[in-house]
Amino acid sequence: IQIAQCFEATRRRCCRLEQDGQRAREQLARVEAERAALEVKLKHARNQVEVEMKKRHRAEAELEKQERKLQLVFEALMREPWGSRLLSGEQCSVLSALAGRRLGAALAPGGRSSSAVDESCQSLLSHSDISYDCTEDDVVRR
Repeated sequence: IQIAQCFEATRRRCCRLEQDGQRAREQLARVEAERAALEVKLKHARNQVEVEMKKRHRAEAELEKQERKLQLVFEALMREPWGSRLLSGEQCSVLSALAGRRLGAALAPGGRSSSAVDESCQSLLSHSDISYDCTEDDVVRR
């Protein structure tokens, strides 16, 4: 009778452990499916960041190109003998605003240059601030 009771207790424990194992396998499957979905989202987010960074680089390059064109137009205008006489102080300040801070010193009365660097128009988050560490991707899954 005692041996039969031990067998019965062992059988119940095995059934309970089997049920626990089944629940753990089901939970593992759910978590792995969620992880796979999150990895897909992460991949899409990384691709989107890359696309946006490329757009930003192109926009910055275009901005620099346009600023340089404006600077060249202003310099050509100021080289003409009639150029400085035609422009009033207000017009110079408007051109200064359009040309950006780099030309502001050249447009200012007296033409003195400023050595101060104005980075107020810079993005708070530079593209060089964004980094990605792939070490987590290399983890061996068991």
